[in-house]
Amino acid sequence: MTGAEYVQEALAGLDRAAGSGVDPALPLYATTFVVVDLETTGGAPDGGGITEIGAVKVRGGEELGVLATLVNPGVPIPPFITVLTGITQAMLLPAPPIEQVLPSFLEFITDAVLVAHNAPYDVGFLKAACAKHGYPWPNPRVLDTAALARRVLTRDEVPNRKLGTLAAYFRTATQPTHRALDDAKATVDVLHGLIGRLGGHRVDTVGEAIEFARAVTPTQRRKRHLAEGLPKVPGVYIFRAADDRPLYVGTSGDIATRVRSYFTAAEKRARISEMLAAAERVEAVECAHSLEAEVRELRLIAAHAPPYNRRSKYPERQVWLKLTDEAYPRLSIVRDLAPTDSAYLGPFRSRQAAELAAAGFHDAVPLRQCTHRLSRRTTMPACALAELGRCPAPCEHRITPEEYEHRAATPFRTATRDDPGVVVDALLARIEVLSAAQRYEEAAVARGRLVAVLRAAVRMQRLAALTGIAELAAARPAARGGWELALVRHGRLAGAGVSPPGVHPRPTIAAIRATAETVLPGHGPVPAATAEETERILSWLERPETRLVEATDGWASPVGGAGRFRDLLAKAENGGSHKLSTERS
Repeated sequence: MTGAEYVQEALAGLDRAAGSGVDPALPLYATTFVVVDLETTGGAPDGGGITEIGAVKVRGGEELGVLATLVNPGVPIPPFITVLTGITQAMLLPAPPIEQVLPSFLEFITDAVLVAHNAPYDVGFLKAACAKHGYPWPNPRVLDTAALARRVLTRDEVPNRKLGTLAAYFRTATQPTHRALDDAKATVDVLHGLIGRLGGHRVDTVGEAIEFARAVTPTQRRKRHLAEGLPKVPGVYIFRAADDRPLYVGTSGDIATRVRSYFTAAEKRARISEMLAAAERVEAVECAHSLEAEVRELRLIAAHAPPYNRRSKYPERQVWLKLTDEAYPRLSIVRDLAPTDSAYLGPFRSRQAAELAAAGFHDAVPLRQCTHRLSRRTTMPACALAELGRCPAPCEHRITPEEYEHRAATPFRTATRDDPGVVVDALLARIEVLSAAQRYEEAAVARGRLVAVLRAAVRMQRLAALTGIAELAAARPAARGGWELALVRHGRLAGAGVSPPGVHPRPTIAAIRATAETVLPGHGPVPAATAEETERILSWLERPETRLVEATDGWASPVGGAGRFRDLLAKAENGGSHKLSTERS
């Protein structure tokens, strides 16, 4: 690993959730800090190069311990380093190497927040040394006094954020001398001076101080009070404008923690920054568990279409591909299904997806593509497709309604309800012919149509298997004991709750059932909820730890249904067209 990579890891480490045992909610006055400074040979952090370590442990303004030692880097000291620090080669010859110093240093920083001036530099050398000599880096929380000074002090107060400048500004007891212990002691006083300034910014805990030191925008800093007072429970949060319009809806297993993250340096999305500027309050909707939170989020987004949400808006824009009810049926793309519709596929998220699936059926079976309403008695002139052999010309009665039903309509009906094998075989055969003729671009188009047909059929049959059940109760172990419970009716979440640890869940299920939403059966594979809501419920139900408690009907899919082509679908989505003919499941 190169030196540059070590530096990058150090920088990344400052932004990750640290692995130390320090609670981010710990008040600053009760936090144990280890302020560290290194002297080095001036090279890149390659696992060596450290010539001196100075560290001071403090808490509540009181010094708890000091660690200071010279380190033999095993390489000559550059003359300019000797001039800068006063450390000579003769001073380092009897000093221990870094691999002997690391155990004591790592023990010294246990359960403490690491503080350094320009922390990525010092942390980079320490992490590289640990990696080279086989010591696991404890990934402590890190506070950078240089970054904190950039947020706290203005240019009118200090011209720059160098340690010497800050030491003079705060009148530290020890002045920086480019020796590790002196610089660490000066940094301790700088740290205490900066903490004294944080109160005016409503920063009271170590977690808030670390976040405050990062490069948050003025809007994030100004609006961070919106995250105060929110519950640390699963649920939905809604950012609202001054006129109470929902701007953004989200969900989390911990509302308070998630909302706070919008006001940290980790949040860099431009649209979220724009949303925060318009937000005036955050509303929390507590939920029993994560599934209820996800469903409520979907319903709120669908109901209000918040301008800063991108996903799950406008479920009414879904479309269906259906077979028309006439003498010679054809495929039609519609917004809604009528109770009389008996052969359909969907829902599709866009008209383009439905058109791609329709093209797949037209490649596989001789369904007519014209939009005329044909009569059993009178004829019409045939179009060019009939002359090209791509249509059986029912307009000229070249095919009887019975034969057309058998050859064209029945394969579509069967593919949507049960087995799409006829359509799949026809498309695979077409792909094989095109690939054999080295017409790979056309084969890729046919493969895309196969994917559209299979994806829609698999999805619809999976949805229909659940929505056909009048009521289903399920339970999943809760993280803190007990059971998360869900009552599902026709694919819609009708009730949710949590059974406490040590209590049988049956009484809770009975209470949920008594207060659950009434859901009436309807037409189609998603009669009572959006497809996305039912799919969220399916994902929750299909987890290995979920237990089915009760169901009014059996939950099953057709033995020869579209689900048996899942492997083929995955290969078609990811593989080459010329391989599909031999990959059929």
